[in-house]
Amino acid sequence: MAHITINQYLQQINEAIENHEGSFCAELLSFKHPHVANPRLQLASPEEKCQQILEPPYDEMVAAHLRCTYAVANHDFVEAYKFQTLVVQSFLRAFQSHKEENWALHIMFAVTLDLRIFANNAEQQLQKKGKGQPGEMLEKAAEQLMSCFRVCASDNRAGVDDSKKWGMMFLSNQLFKIYFKINKLHLCKPLIRAIDSSNLKNDYSPAQKVTYKYYVGRKAMFDSDFKTAEELLSYAFDHCHRSCQKNKRMILIYLLPVKMLLGHMPTHLLLRKYDLTQFADVTKAVSEGNLLLLNEALSKHETFFIRCGIFLILEKLKIITYRNLFKKVYLLLKTHQLPLDAFLVALRMMQVEDVDIDEVQCLLANLIYMVSALRPDATPAPCRHPF
Repeated sequence: MAHITINQYLQQINEAIENHEGSFCAELLSFKHPHVANPRLQLASPEEKCQQILEPPYDEMVAAHLRCTYAVANHDFVEAYKFQTLVVQSFLRAFQSHKEENWALHIMFAVTLDLRIFANNAEQQLQKKGKGQPGEMLEKAAEQLMSCFRVCASDNRAGVDDSKKWGMMFLSNQLFKIYFKINKLHLCKPLIRAIDSSNLKNDYSPAQKVTYKYYVGRKAMFDSDFKTAEELLSYAFDHCHRSCQKNKRMILIYLLPVKMLLGHMPTHLLLRKYDLTQFADVTKAVSEGNLLLLNEALSKHETFFIRCGIFLILEKLKIITYRNLFKKVYLLLKTHQLPLDAFLVALRMMQVEDVDIDEVQCLLANLIYMVSALRPDATPAPCRHPF
């Protein structure tokens, strides 16, 4: 493939299209395939060659792909993104003309994936030059992906095996990656509703379901729906292939704070296995009710936690830390009637200086309410202490 001529390449694509060989055609249009490194295919003006062999709109699609390879060879990702957009637009015209058949889904997967990657690369290139607005390229790419999503979601006539709806979850996952990157999580809601209402939601590939649950779980976490987040992220972690250690680690970065908020602390063995020792002191501090250590741990690894977008979530662990600290007060005094001064002394030991008795009362009231909200099964009753 590294030495194939332009005519041979175009003939292979033409035969793949005529024979409805979606997977093979997708390879020939993917930037993961070695043909993109072939200098013979890196053409600045391949339109005439493509028109001689391919029918419209496939000729436009392949010509744009070849011009994209030329742009990538010259490290011009802005141009590459522009031509990859043309690839997706040309493909979509062809895809819409395929009535009650979905053989081209693999092509859609390949060209939309490359579009998102080039949008990201183009944006980075523009930012280095001080041009463009942050997220501009990715938002435009999302519009193209949404066009593909609408075509898939509106395919109600085809049978299950031939339905374009099999492409919905893949496109949702690509869009999630963009929306999380540009911090527009509210745009995820229509996609989640569409997938949840689909009769295929349990039948997509395991890899697609893991990615989907991961992003929906993260969104639930940011919406403070920790029970749902735990369920979804746990599914993603348990069903992620064991050889994908990097992906498992990514899932754990968000699953760990959720688990801790719900009272389940990770083991040191787990943290070492996935190189997440940044959570070790946090776990120890929360378990021991050591507010001083928690503040130090959050401060020490602040950059990592902020980069992952979980710093504010981890700040919520203070309520659990307060609970465990105050539980120690209860265990030391061994009485159900606890003087507020005892809690004030405990807080002063943790170097929380700017509190008085009124604030301790407020803290205890909020603590009882918030712990009950986090753990509905632990609602305080008159005969039961809140710890």
